[in-house]
Amino acid sequence: MSVVALRNRLTNDDIRRLVRGENDEVRAMAARKICRRMDGASLTEAERAAARDILDMIARDATELVRRALAITLRQSPNLPRDIARKLAADVDGVATPVLESSPVLTDDDLLTVLETADTAKRCAIARREHVAPIIVHEILDSRDEAAVSIAAANDGAQFDDAAYQRAFAEFCESSGVMDSFVARSQLPLSVTERLIAHVSDVALNRLVKTHALPPQLAVELSEGARERATLDLVDQAGLAHDPEHFVQQLRLNSRLTPSLILRALLRGHIAFVEHAFAELAGVTHSRAWLLVHDAGPLGLRAVYDRTGMPSRLYPAVRAALDVYHGMEVPQDEIGRAHFRRILAERAITRFQGIPEEDLDYVLSRFDEDVAALQAAG
Repeated sequence: MSVVALRNRLTNDDIRRLVRGENDEVRAMAARKICRRMDGASLTEAERAAARDILDMIARDATELVRRALAITLRQSPNLPRDIARKLAADVDGVATPVLESSPVLTDDDLLTVLETADTAKRCAIARREHVAPIIVHEILDSRDEAAVSIAAANDGAQFDDAAYQRAFAEFCESSGVMDSFVARSQLPLSVTERLIAHVSDVALNRLVKTHALPPQLAVELSEGARERATLDLVDQAGLAHDPEHFVQQLRLNSRLTPSLILRALLRGHIAFVEHAFAELAGVTHSRAWLLVHDAGPLGLRAVYDRTGMPSRLYPAVRAALDVYHGMEVPQDEIGRAHFRRILAERAITRFQGIPEEDLDYVLSRFDEDVAALQAAG
């Protein structure tokens, strides 16, 4: 089937502008329009073959602007033929990078082929992909290209296995750009977080200790100023800890599992930490503590609270905060969670106005930090 068969989907003017447009910009816009129509249409197999011939013609166009229009328009399309995607990926940077960064039709083998001769722009584009397989991460590490490695380090979709993390520390520990980039990941292995402490800049270190769970003993050391470059709020770590039971045990061994810390964590919405803290102090299992903490009746919480040895004067504040918590739904997004924390604390403070002044000042100060963090993120 020829181009004529697609005339019901593409106008004569579209084809004429692509072939004989008065300048490169007109031809590029015609190429963009044709690509969009082809990608959105429900084509028969015969029509798709004809469309592929048109795309191939555009991919071989002598004008970079026309080829770039194709690359940008179909960079995320599953309908871009793989052989044309490979051709675009081997083109000049301006044409190749949109496809290398976003095309779902390129395989790991295709990407490895590109990386054999890639320059920094192409390596960086591959490092930004939504999913970067471990074999590609190692190939990027092989290049020793700090710009590309930094992008991969910050990309949650770049799959660093244990060997890749080891290589990154061995080969780039002196590169603040690479080390700082790891902090941008939403999740880091605890062993990696601990190693980063010694290598990141002060700004990145501050982000690291505020947004990533640390090994419990390290968290205690940082909270006590054992490392000169960092201070750490154990209430934050209470919410970040992947293993709250271990974290609570470590705090108790270091005499840091205080009533004030538990109350502050509760007012910040870190309920799992509070459950484990009550279990540890009361000498009961977590499941037992959970049942008592969340008992809708008046006796369950009182029973486990009395066994913890916490001051009776704080019980009304704990009761008020849990009552408020049980009446709210915890959002899943960060903006929603920040709002949730504020409402929880405000309502608990309103219900019980006898919260110790130091703890009240702490919670109020965190409101401002939440707002500042959300504004920076937005």
